[in-house]
Amino acid sequence: MVLERAVEGAPHWSEQEYAAMLTPCEGVVVRRRLIVADRDSTLIGFAVAKVIGDVGELESVAVAAGERRNGVGLALCEAAIEWCRGQQVEAVELEVRSKNEAAAALYKELGFTDAGVRKAYYRDPVDDAVLMTKVCR
Repeated sequence: MVLERAVEGAPHWSEQEYAAMLTPCEGVVVRRRLIVADRDSTLIGFAVAKVIGDVGELESVAVAAGERRNGVGLALCEAAIEWCRGQQVEAVELEVRSKNEAAAALYKELGFTDAGVRKAYYRDPVDDAVLMTKVCR
């Protein structure tokens, strides 16, 4: 939570929302994966991915300020996408803050394309979400 709160572009979900992401859902086949990056036993980044049916979702990615632009985010995203591919997904989806140009550029570098907008999706601060998709066939 400390790392997530320190990253301005992170979703800023509550502890309960993060816990729910990693808790199995009754009656729904959801697979989730938490991927972490550390340096000298210090957390420097994480990604959370999930799969429902044949669609993957990159739910959250956060990288410590001092580790940005060093390939940590790219490596976390690639690992999450590869995990989703291993789950036989057709596509991976994500939402990114409309004002988070660095993250959007990273996702485009990874092959994601714009697919829509969710108005006022984020809080802390309020921002639109740009929906992005990457076909994995």
